[in-house]
This record gives sequence, C-alpha cells and structure tokens, in this order.
Amino acid sequence: MTTRAAGGDRITLKHGAGGPAMRALIEQLFVKGVEDPPGSVGLSAMDDGAALPLGDGRFLVLTTDSHVVSPLFFPGGDIGRLAVCGTVNDLAMMGATEVLGLTCAVVVEEGFARADLARVHASMREACREAGATVVTGDTKVMGKGQLDGLILNTAGVALTRKVVRDNGLRAGDRILVTGTIGDHGFSVLVARNGLELDGELRSDVAPLNGLIRAALAAGDITAMKDPTRGGLSSALHEMAEKSGVGVLLEEKAVPLRQEVRAAAELLGIDPLQVANEGKAVLGVRPEAAGRVLAALRAHPLGRNAAIVGTCVLENPGRVVLDTGFGKRLLAEPEGDPQPRIC
Repeated sequence: MTTRAAGGDRITLKHGAGGPAMRALIEQLFVKGVEDPPGSVGLSAMDDGAALPLGDGRFLVLTTDSHVVSPLFFPGGDIGRLAVCGTVNDLAMMGATEVLGLTCAVVVEEGFARADLARVHASMREACREAGATVVTGDTKVMGKGQLDGLILNTAGVALTRKVVRDNGLRAGDRILVTGTIGDHGFSVLVARNGLELDGELRSDVAPLNGLIRAALAAGDITAMKDPTRGGLSSALHEMAEKSGVGVLLEEKAVPLRQEVRAAAELLGIDPLQVANEGKAVLGVRPEAAGRVLAALRAHPLGRNAAIVGTCVLENPGRVVLDTGFGKRLLAEPEGDPQPRIC
C-alpha cells in the first residue's frame, strides 16, 4: 500500500481517527523495521489482527484494542460491551469466530464510582455470554484524580481458524456487502455526548458478530472482511480497496440507513458513511456467492438489514466512487474524525 506522510512533529486527534493519517503514523513509526514471523499475518499487514501458523493447518489469531469512549454509557451499550464486542469482532474479521479467551486490563481514575464499575463489568459478562467467550485474565491500575478521564479498557483476544480472511483480498467483480444499517453507533454516542434531543430513538449497534460471520463464511466465498469502526464505511472501503489494488463502485441508495440516522446526519452536517459502527461488517464476496451470503446474513438476527451495496472494479484502484443515482463522484476518506473518543 502507498505510504503517506504522517505530517507534523506532534500527535493530533486525526492520528487516532482510523483514516490515512493514522495508517501513515503506524506505517512510518510502528511497522518500520519489524519483521513478521514466517508464514504469518503480522504487524506489517495492518489488518484487524495477527495470524500465526501452528503447523497443523490451523492459525492462532490474536488481536488487541483499547477503548476510550465518551460518554462511558450510551443508548444501546457502554464501554464494557464495546470492549468485548470490538475484540470479538476483530477476531471474526480475520475468519476466527470461535474465541478461545479474552484479556481485559482496566485503568480507572481515583474517585470513579464503584457502582459504575460494577455496571461495566456486568455488561462485559453479558457481551461475553452472547459471543460464547470468556475473560480469562486481566490487570487493574488506578490513576490519580485528574490524571485520567474516568476509565480506559484494553482487551485482547485469541482464537483458532483454518482459513484466515484478510482485508486485502478483493478482486474485480467482487460484490461489497454490509451486514446492516450504517452509522448507528457513532450518532448514538454523539447525541448522548452533547445532550441533543431528536425525534426517534438512536441506539448503538454494538454487538458481537462472530455468530453472524460464521454463518456468512459457511454460505459462500468471502474474499475480504473489515468492520467499519473509526472512519466508518468510507475508511473501511478505502483501506480495503487500496490494499487490494481495486476500485470500489458504491451505490449510495443501496446503503441501509435508519431514518433516525438520516435525520441526525442532516441536522449535524456529518456524512453517515464516515461515522463509526460497532456491530456491522463489510464483506467482499465473489459474485456467484453474493446471493447465498446475503441470504445467510438476513437469516441471522444481527443481519436482517444486510445489503449488497457495491462492486469491485479495475478502474480507479484504491479509490471509492459513489454512485448517487444522479451521477458519480469520488468518495472522500475522512482525514480526521468528526467524533473523537467514539470507541
């Protein structure tokens, strides 16, 4: 993939926003000089996790993530549910849907309410139950008052798979599928953070996707997967297209959006294609398998609003072209995040 200049001598919020600035920082600072183990998917791949060959046809998949959402509790979820689901979903995006175990490190600010910490823990247990996963080890640290904004969670996960799915496997002709409505998480957090009153109910989509992805993998030939978290659908598609060396033609009218999200997007002037999701996945599927995979997704409770939204093409490699129904234009990838601290 093409290396862009990270820019400047100070880290800014855009370097954590999931877009090109963040990828450039990782490439130029953290990946530089690192050698991946032979036969593995390692740090240089900059995928949702790593995959290490075990020598018996299986791969050990592992991933890690830190969670700094504000507010900690929001409609549809909280930082605890977010931490478990985010890690389970990153494993699933690599094709590993059977979780062996999770870790959780808790960094809590002095004075944090014990009842709120218990509420977060209960939420984590419920998310683990839904995912068929267990937190098997962890760590706790307490920072002084004012040294931390409440609570930070770091989680890691391990799982096994016989087939690793990368985010760089798109081929011309592949159909692009999303597993449900876009923008639910980001807008629900933004509305809660700012105390906005809108018609309807915005709720985060945060959910463990391993069962849904397991059904999709069984249904057909999936060539690439990614969960559209920071930077939303736009960033996910740009990264997948750039790594795969193809262009993506995205049909705007085919992208599923809740009416509440449309209203919030119009009111706030934020493109829902650039807003974080925590319970959705983007799949690249061979054209002959697209119908079967779509049917499998829609048969699952978390995939009822799944849709085919685009096609991979040879033209404009690394770019996403948006077909609005009235014309076509290049879809911009967000440089920064209109909503920092979203996950």
